[in-house]
Amino acid sequence: MRETQHEAATYETPYVDSAVSVFALLAHSVRVRIVLALRDVEMTVNHLADIVDRPAASVRGELATLEAVGVVTRQHEGHRDFYQLANEHAGRLAADAIFHAQDRDQMHASASSV
Repeated sequence: MRETQHEAATYETPYVDSAVSVFALLAHSVRVRIVLALRDVEMTVNHLADIVDRPAASVRGELATLEAVGVVTRQHEGHRDFYQLANEHAGRLAADAIFHAQDRDQMHASASSV
């Protein structure tokens, strides 16, 4: 068996439970779509609702959930609220999950065509 050393992350970190909470939070397709949409730009609820093809009230509820745990922040300007990611971590995590799914599907497609 090959031995691997881990420099940055360990299995005994106190953040494992927090990481599990983040995965659980992102185990929702609308939330993942919202996080992906907010990776590079801030948006209003209505703009996000158009992108994720959900009613604004539903998106507002998902944003409230994401804001409550610190994934997104909200800035009030005039009569509108603009949302953005609190940091790049959730955006990278969601994008990496998409890339992982694409790679997995390509590997399965290659294996089944043999």
